[in-house]
Amino acid sequence: MNFTWLKHYMPRSLYARAVLILLLPVVVLQLVVTILFVTRHFEDVTHQMVTAVSRELLLVLDIVDAAPDRGSVATDVVSAVGQLALTAMPVEDAEIPQGRLRPWYDFSGRVVGDELPKRVPAISLIDLREDRRVHLYAETRHGMVRLSFDRDRVSADNPHQLFVNMLFFGGLVTVIAILYLRNQLRPIKRLARAAEAFGRGRHEAYSPAGAIEVRAAGNAFLDMRNRIERQIEQRTLMLSGVSHDLRTPLTRMRLSLSMLDDAEREMLEQDVDDMQQMLDAFLNFVKGAGEGEPEEIDPRELVKSVVADAQRAGRNVTLIAQEGDGSGVVKLNVLAIRRALDNLISNAVRYGAKAEVSVMLSEKSLRIRVEDDGPGIPEDRRAEATRPFTRLDSARNQDKGGGVGLGLAIATDIARAHGGILRLGKSDRMGGLRADIVIAR
Repeated sequence: MNFTWLKHYMPRSLYARAVLILLLPVVVLQLVVTILFVTRHFEDVTHQMVTAVSRELLLVLDIVDAAPDRGSVATDVVSAVGQLALTAMPVEDAEIPQGRLRPWYDFSGRVVGDELPKRVPAISLIDLREDRRVHLYAETRHGMVRLSFDRDRVSADNPHQLFVNMLFFGGLVTVIAILYLRNQLRPIKRLARAAEAFGRGRHEAYSPAGAIEVRAAGNAFLDMRNRIERQIEQRTLMLSGVSHDLRTPLTRMRLSLSMLDDAEREMLEQDVDDMQQMLDAFLNFVKGAGEGEPEEIDPRELVKSVVADAQRAGRNVTLIAQEGDGSGVVKLNVLAIRRALDNLISNAVRYGAKAEVSVMLSEKSLRIRVEDDGPGIPEDRRAEATRPFTRLDSARNQDKGGGVGLGLAIATDIARAHGGILRLGKSDRMGGLRADIVIAR
């Protein structure tokens, strides 16, 4: 059988599902016990008590029929069967009650109302409105007679006690189990927070705790995190050392070029500048989002300052009006976000005439968008464009100088380090490339 439709009704969180797994058997057990008690015990006991009372009622009705007149009915019954604690009183038709004679919640009264007329055919009406008394109206030789006796004689005493005890102790056990369950799930939630923080580029203190399986998962996470951090550190140190070592010969080359003729010097200086840009790009790619610490900052002010710096550098870029109704600050690695946004702006003005930057801030997410009027990137090659050292020369013109294919890769790496994503698409406003950095708040 296919039960996929149940997924739409299941809670999302592990805690809610665990509570559901805990409560469902308790509720089902209580329902089963309640049904069994009502059908097997409660009704059976009521049947037995009704059978005993029906014999007494038949005896009293015989005494009523044997009375010489209507006025002596009550005294004859008391004198003959006074020990039964059952009274008989002739009534007029106007004294017979009308309407509903049993409360809806009186389950034992339903059994009494069904069984007594079967065993005592003379009974025409049963009044169960009083809590402690039962009034029967029976046809006799002297007309309608009301027979009264205690309710305890046909119903079990305090039948609600079982239900109250079940609800109380069931609720008590459920509360204790939920408290224990919270303690068991807390280490899992701590592990999830530490993993999420590491995915966003933050190092959160974490020590394994809880059950053996949770501790094993926590230790595996710590080993993985340590290996990744060592690899990032080694990669950063290696490329930083290479970049540092290459800057020295580049400086000597610049000094040597200054002694050459202008024509030769101009071409060689351009090559040296390209090499310098490549080294800077390599170093930025290695740094990624690992430089600096995340801090609470207004993303609109951050983007505004990056755009202002780009404008001062001579880039044709404009900041357009903010979108969304969100407000407040977002926890970001400022240096990394500035680097990613600067790369996106550089790509936009390199391959297009102008670029536009916008910020959309909502209660759940932050989106920083950079659009240009260049040729864009075909949809089937956008995933390839975010890979390191990829240059789509056939799609993006190189009139303003080529790059090393790391601009989009750096932005992608930084977005992922913040738990977000870099999305590429076609700009509806300008017709070129649209690059969105989307980060959850």
